[in-house]
Amino acid sequence: MSSAHSAVPTAGSVPSPSSTSSPASSSAPAASAASSGGTAPTIAELLEFVRRTARNEELIASLPLDPEGRTWIRLDGPGGSEAWLIGWPPGTGTGWHDHADSIGAFTTAAGALKEHSLAVRLPTDGWKTLELTDGVDRSRELATGQGRAFGQNHVHEVLNESEDAHAVSVHAYYPPLPRIRRFSRTGAVLRLEQTESPEDWQ
Repeated sequence: MSSAHSAVPTAGSVPSPSSTSSPASSSAPAASAASSGGTAPTIAELLEFVRRTARNEELIASLPLDPEGRTWIRLDGPGGSEAWLIGWPPGTGTGWHDHADSIGAFTTAAGALKEHSLAVRLPTDGWKTLELTDGVDRSRELATGQGRAFGQNHVHEVLNESEDAHAVSVHAYYPPLPRIRRFSRTGAVLRLEQTESPEDWQ
């Protein structure tokens, strides 16, 4: 999630080393992986996993929180999915991004998050700037215990708009994220800024 900064500007996505975030110790407890018999998890199973994990008070409390940037712990997701526990300082966010061909889900475990999303499927390649049509914007508040699931190529940004309270969330993606496209937005114009691969954030 490379766009984290102190001024609200992408999780429910994964952290990126170019942000002010820092990984938590790898010795922190991880959530147990669900047994899926070798089959790919469904969106519903990812959502159930993040909701269940968000209720694990010991795990949530184990995440070190940093007032300067996001922190995270890698978790064992169900069926080989990629999962993260992420801490959000007040006023931070991800910036606009998508998750390529991965499906996903996230739930707020503490505090509150806001998601802005686009109800449109973007072209996968071959463009730098797009003009969005009217009516594609969606927003939702996600208080503690609330979450959502999404399909492939979901475009959104996630924000902690609180002025004084951290938020914590749990995220899961399947297949593990092959790439993340990051965008900037000015009014109705969406611009592709960069594409990140797993080595950029792990």
